[in-house]
Amino acid sequence: MKTSTQIILVLIGVLLMGWNVTNFKNQDSHAYVFGDPLPDAPELAYRGDFSVGVTTLELVNKNQWDILRIDNGKAPTYDRPITVEVWYPAVIPDGKEEIVSYTQMLGRNGTEGRPLVPFTFEGRALRNAKIIDTDHKFPLIILSHGYVGSRYLFTYLSENLASKGYVVVSIDHTDSTYKDAANFTSTLVNRSLDQLFVLNEMARLSESAKDSFLFNRVDANNTGLVGYSMGGYGGLNTCGAGYSEKAVSFYKTATGGNTALDGRTMGSKAYESFTDDRIKAFVALAPWGMANDVWDEKGLAGLKTPTFFVSGSEDDISMYENGVKAIYEGAVNSNRYLLTYINARHNVAPNPPAEATMAPGLNIDEYLRYADSVWDMRRINNVNQHFVTAFFGIHLKNQDLGSYLELAQDANTGNWKGFKPRTSIGMELRHATPNK
Repeated sequence: MKTSTQIILVLIGVLLMGWNVTNFKNQDSHAYVFGDPLPDAPELAYRGDFSVGVTTLELVNKNQWDILRIDNGKAPTYDRPITVEVWYPAVIPDGKEEIVSYTQMLGRNGTEGRPLVPFTFEGRALRNAKIIDTDHKFPLIILSHGYVGSRYLFTYLSENLASKGYVVVSIDHTDSTYKDAANFTSTLVNRSLDQLFVLNEMARLSESAKDSFLFNRVDANNTGLVGYSMGGYGGLNTCGAGYSEKAVSFYKTATGGNTALDGRTMGSKAYESFTDDRIKAFVALAPWGMANDVWDEKGLAGLKTPTFFVSGSEDDISMYENGVKAIYEGAVNSNRYLLTYINARHNVAPNPPAEATMAPGLNIDEYLRYADSVWDMRRINNVNQHFVTAFFGIHLKNQDLGSYLELAQDANTGNWKGFKPRTSIGMELRHATPNK
């Protein structure tokens, strides 16, 4: 039997390690689940006070251009299906466990030698739990994956944010998921349109759909957007950065003259009404396009939404110096940050690799969709949770969290606020204010 002194020492040890009762309980259930805090997780990475529910919604965006069926530059219209996953603060009934199984895909659209094979992994949420009964609406956060990806690409972040009092909606971008990846031209056109459609749908469900569990629960006028890679490409356009004339010219060449992007440049009158002021903050995770001439000085100047960029210094997809960092530097009218993981490549957003991606004989790309060859993805996940919590807390909830972002640029020069001693290392955080 432990003495009272031993018990006291154990309790002190727990406090010193930065744990709390909720997080200790989470760690004790189902071993490690994507998004759980590691011992060196920064302060704001820990889950919030709410239990989390999750449900799937099937949406339809009517009368959209069918980019995959362009003929001589002309595209017919169709009703575009959009599947979304919604996480939200919820009530967990007695006897129910806050655990859910998600199904992801190996393979890429049936490519020869890499067939579509489903695999599952666990998350900390309860499927179809009742949304919490409250007299106020929750801010909305929209997640937008890369090409290819899925709505389950970053459950570590969606569950974490929902536990902190947000309704979080992650999109399956049709023609751009592991299951249905198709010609890249569809992604170029539809990424931003999908984001705005989902924003409008969440507003509709909250404001007028009395039969929806989201009725009177979502504050769509107070929205945050998270975009990874092509999701970041779309998010930049959604938040005010018009595409360059070079990007439009490239798209027209690729589609035989289709004009779907014509109204989305800074020189277009139509684009003036395209952006949506309900989006108050934007997290751009390795956004694509700068190294491919999608953005120019004029277009990036249109981004006025507060933006938190995240990138690896060795990103070989979106690139860094002439890619993400150049976007950050060119967005001169935005209050913006750039978090850089030194020596990381493109994967600064996804969940860690699941066991299924490590099976003998699989194409290495299955693993490299999620892994980084230098960084532990669980560590990146925790750091992302920390900074995204601070950034959205400031802009969507008016929380006093600014000191978590007011840091020395180089993490190696000292302990960043919220990081345990000796753990703020290997990162940089830049900050620039808008031009006057």
